[in-house]
Order: sequence, then C-alpha cells, then structure tokens
Amino acid sequence: MQLGISDKKINRMKAIKEGEVFTTDLRKILKVIIQKEFEQLPETLKKLEPKERLNILCKLMPFVFPKVEAVEPTDGETMVW
Repeated sequence: MQLGISDKKINRMKAIKEGEVFTTDLRKILKVIIQKEFEQLPETLKKLEPKERLNILCKLMPFVFPKVEAVEPTDGETMVW
C-alpha cells in the first residue's frame, strides 16, 4: 500500500491509464485511415454506378449540411405574412 492507496486501486488506475493510451492511439490510427479514404473519395465515387454514387452522397449529406428543423410560431406571433 502506497500513501494509503490499496494495490487494487493502483492496478485499476494503471488499467484506466493504459485504456486511455489505447483509446488515444486508436483515435489517431482511425483519423489517419479516414484522411486517406477521404483523399481517395473522388476516385472511388467515379468508379461507382450513378445509383450507388447518389446513395453514398445522400449518406454523407448529414455530415456536411446542418439539419433543417421546422419552425413553429410562438404565442403572440402572427401566422399571416
């Protein structure tokens, strides 16, 4: 026991730190992979059939354009333009 901290707690803290390192490394690796795929995206899209290309572009749209939400009038606002 060090400074009143049990061995079990020290082992748990080490595991958490190792998990954080793994998560950080994994994020860096995935970022590199996605960047490479993004660079190849125009060529990849050119190889697809028009229907497939449109499907992929529709799936990517939410990441590019903000989501449109309906606007409702509030109390006191006129509904006539």
